[in-house]
Amino acid sequence: MRVFQVEDAWSMDNLRIGTRPDPHPGARQVRIRMKASALNFRDLLVPARGYGSRMKQLPLIMLGDGLGVVDSLGEGVTRLKPGDRVCPLFFQSWVSGAPNQQRLSLSLGCELDGTMTEFMVLPEEGVALAPAHLEDVEAASLPAAAVTAWRALVTEGRSMPGDKVLVQGTGGVSLFALQFAKMLGAHVIIISSSDEKLARARAMGADETINYNTVPEWGKYAREIAGGEGVDHVVEVGGQGTMAQSLRAVRPGGTISVIGVLSGATLNVPLGQIVTRHVRLQGITVGSGDDFAQMAGAIGRHKVHPAISRVFAFEELHPALDFLASGKHFGKICIKH
Repeated sequence: MRVFQVEDAWSMDNLRIGTRPDPHPGARQVRIRMKASALNFRDLLVPARGYGSRMKQLPLIMLGDGLGVVDSLGEGVTRLKPGDRVCPLFFQSWVSGAPNQQRLSLSLGCELDGTMTEFMVLPEEGVALAPAHLEDVEAASLPAAAVTAWRALVTEGRSMPGDKVLVQGTGGVSLFALQFAKMLGAHVIIISSSDEKLARARAMGADETINYNTVPEWGKYAREIAGGEGVDHVVEVGGQGTMAQSLRAVRPGGTISVIGVLSGATLNVPLGQIVTRHVRLQGITVGSGDDFAQMAGAIGRHKVHPAISRVFAFEELHPALDFLASGKHFGKICIKH
């Protein structure tokens, strides 16, 4: 079978198409014929061994998101049947329960081989049924970005109708957060440096938008938009460069879900604002199989369609990664196998 993997040494230059023997399922395993994959920011770091010693030894098959069709079953499989459209879970070690070291230890495309392959063999509990109304590339975008947004807003954030939610940017996680927040009946503020992207976010349901180049003190402005006290929830993807403004935007007792560190990984803010205003900082790293199942059910009931920025061919992983690095995307970047 064909695979797209990092070979020989850790570098983008060693990311290339290769071959491996076709796998076969063992007991309680399923084999999936992969149809699509999707990119996340982490995939820019993986070829350079950006996650350190915890990563799988080379060769490593790329990407953590995907969609495939079950084509054979190992002995004892009861949850699935041939022909089922399924997404591999991002964390193969986190089926249910609260996060712990073991459950966060085995992710696809990092500690384990990823989805850029013709076939995957996984435990039956390591995959979940995809929403039936979604196309292959749409469903492939769900396991990391969508589950991250869902866990931030629903599982951990417990967002309610009427809540005011501020979302940073228009990448995959951010636009899923917009869609889920609107599904929950929240009032959503989106920030971006692009007026064009903000217009597209408004077309998707954003109630208010802020260009942070035009309004550098966007935290104060968001607080005013939210009625003076501040927003209930901030979906924080920037990190170092945005946290101070997020703290200005959030209300006393509000939540900041820390999802990304796109503008820096060092926290340099007055801690007194967090303590005296009873602000909750919540780290989010994707979620569990239960999170995926609950989210997929809601997506199916509400007929939500992910925002897909661009679709590349299997052979075009390098151009897809370049497009991701450019920051020009709006939503998810996908690969059609």
